[in-house]
Amino acid sequence: MPFCANCGTNMTGTFCPNCGTPASAPPAAAPNPPSGFAPPPPTPQGAPYNAQPAGLSENAACTLCYIVGFVTGIIFLVMAPYNANPRVKFHAWQSIFFNIAWIAFWMAINVLTSMAHIFALVLLPIYALISFAGFLFWLFLMWKAYSGENFEIPVIGPLARQQAAK
Repeated sequence: MPFCANCGTNMTGTFCPNCGTPASAPPAAAPNPPSGFAPPPPTPQGAPYNAQPAGLSENAACTLCYIVGFVTGIIFLVMAPYNANPRVKFHAWQSIFFNIAWIAFWMAINVLTSMAHIFALVLLPIYALISFAGFLFWLFLMWKAYSGENFEIPVIGPLARQQAAK
């Protein structure tokens, strides 16, 4: 039984039932790809080929450094290839330092209020205001990181820049 020279399908007549190539036609020559070209890897039947590289964009990685505080900052400092990117390292260090300062600030506030029980009720609205301001600042840092800007927090930013350069 003859096979199609072009696609390899079994032929029963004078034309290939799969591609329509005549039985006496020579196989079609594949064009030579440019040098350095690698064909895409085969994909499962019906699955679209994704030309995007695996991983996060630089802006997304910088934003995610802030999402869970110092935890994600540490994760991005450890995880390759992000630990080699100076911009991601800067945002990771700034996230770590900012969260440590925020935790220390709240611990100091709680110690002060526990010593003065009378002022605890008066300080409740101030707590709410400080918490809301901290939340807005956290969102601001993520927005700046996602927009590609290296916003430096005073005192913390230069420390983060110094650590990222190491």
